[in-house]
Parts: sequence; structure tokens; C-alpha cells
Amino acid sequence: MAIRHSGQTRIPLKVSKGSAAPALPLIRRFPGLARVPRVSLGRFPTPVTAAPTLGSDFWVKRDDLSADPIGGNKVRALEFLLGGVREGDTVVTVGAVGSTHALAVAIYAKRLGARVLVGRWQQEMNPQATRVADRLVREADVAPVFRSPIGAYLWAWKQRAEGARWIPAGGRSPLGTLGHVNAALELANQISAGELASPHHVIVPLGTGGTAAGLTLGFAIAGVETTVVGARVVPRIVGRQRRVVSLVASTARLIERLGGSPVPRPAPWRFVVAHESYGGAYGRETETGRTATGEFRAWSGMELDATYSAKACAVALSLEGGARLFWLTFDSRILGRQ
Repeated sequence: MAIRHSGQTRIPLKVSKGSAAPALPLIRRFPGLARVPRVSLGRFPTPVTAAPTLGSDFWVKRDDLSADPIGGNKVRALEFLLGGVREGDTVVTVGAVGSTHALAVAIYAKRLGARVLVGRWQQEMNPQATRVADRLVREADVAPVFRSPIGAYLWAWKQRAEGARWIPAGGRSPLGTLGHVNAALELANQISAGELASPHHVIVPLGTGGTAAGLTLGFAIAGVETTVVGARVVPRIVGRQRRVVSLVASTARLIERLGGSPVPRPAPWRFVVAHESYGGAYGRETETGRTATGEFRAWSGMELDATYSAKACAVALSLEGGARLFWLTFDSRILGRQ
């Protein structure tokens, strides 16, 4: 199958392994994890900002500022998933046409000198997804768009059989989830430092579930009594509580195996799914999402993406009863406006 090729621009990145790894909260808590290869991509901790015009006790976790040239939540997973990638390697991933995950893989794996292959499938497009898709074909070597995820996965399997390193869709794996466990420990430190009150709810988009699983597990480890709310943006078969709980368990086992210490498990009610945020198709805009985008733009001057963050913000705005923290996973610089 023909591949559309892009140029390769390489900018050296700092690779962390063993004792050279920066002292992430996760590694301070579980020193054995310092042996896990990791590439330093991000600037952490990302700030938390009060947003009183969006509601009483409303906070925003600015993961859009996690890295340059683009931030967002995927950077955290890629620090672990790209650990050990060397110049000349080939990396393959899959995602929908407007996948911000695939774009982040393309940008950061290229910086390590790797060739990036992306298998894509059709989705319902919105203006932000269109811009991401346009940039993706400039950053990666992309296969023609498949009608369904099955075709993209079969194509990617062939690339893996030929030696390409596999990065799961959305970064969903216990290894990638470590980045979001660290994010929860990072937020726990910010709470302890008095930067914000302990939130009653932390709201994130729910796609493949890596961010939600990592935060849920990380808060249990840190002893932060908050409930993670996943605003579902994918079909129910993908965005299920059981899939997230399963990833929490497999990530905890990975930490115990590599970190050498027991890991507390979260109570079942510490993660819930907001099914009402799904618009009927992946990428489909919703009226509540448009309203949330307008309110968020009026407060911050930043855009939300209709696929993920607008729907999560709408859920955050609708919740009552205690402090809320909206985890901003989308970097609007991707759109070329910031």
C-alpha cells in the first residue's frame, strides 16, 4: 500500500534512563521505575489556574502547556512510550484522521530521528480535526485512509512484523499510563503546596482511557479523595468504565513489578463515565460543547477542540457540589492561532 511521505526534521531531545532520570513524583514514590527508559519531552509540573468566571471553585489544569511545539496530555504518555527510540528506528501508530495522538507521535518521534508511519481511519470531521489532519500528513508518512479501525490495525500489524515499533492508539497501555499516574502525583503536590483546594471532581475526556486510568490510580496512590469523571467522546464499547478499571489494574501491577512496592487500588466509585457528552459519533460537535467552547474562550482566549476538550469542559461546567478541576488536554497552538 502506498505511503504519503513527509520531510524529516530532527531536533535532539534529552533521553532519561536510570539515575539520569529527572526526579518525577512517580519516580520519587517508586524509585525502581527509574530503570524504565524515558525521553524527557515535557515541562512539568503544568500550572493550575482558577477560573472563577466559569464557576465557583472551578480550576483548570493547563496540560496544553506541557511541551513545545505542541502540548496536551499525550506528551505524558509518550515520554515512556518513546523511551529507547533511536535515530533510524521506525515507529508506527494508528488513529482517526484528526488524531492529536498521532500528530504528537509524529512530531516527537521525528525529533528522536525516527521514521513515523500512521494508519488512519475515517471519522466525522469538525474544524479542529480538519486542521489536525492537515498537519498530520505533513509530519508523518501516512497510509491512505481506511474505512474502519480494523483496516488500519491490520496495516499497522504488517509494519510491526517488518520491525516497526508499535505505539498503541491513544497511547493506551500500562506503560503509557505511567505518565498520567505521574500527573496525578504532580497535582497532589500542587494541592499540598496550597496552589488549589483538593477538587471534588477532576474532569477529563474519555477516549481510549489512558488519562482517566492514570489519574484515577495516581490519586489513590497519593491519597487524594477525588472522583475522576470521564466525558465519553467515543462509542460506548470503547468508553466503558470496565475498560478503564482494567487499565488501572494492569498499570498497578506494572508499577508493583518494576517499582517493587505495593500499590493501593482506587475504590470503584473513584472513576465514573459521563455518557451524556457523546454526540452520537466520534468527532461530532455537540451544542453543549459549542456553548462550553464559547464560555472558555471568553475566559481564556483559547480554543477547545470539538472532539475531546469541548465535551469535557461542558461536563465540568454542568457539575455541582464541590470544587471542580477541568483537565485541559488540548493545545490550541495546533490550530495555528495561539
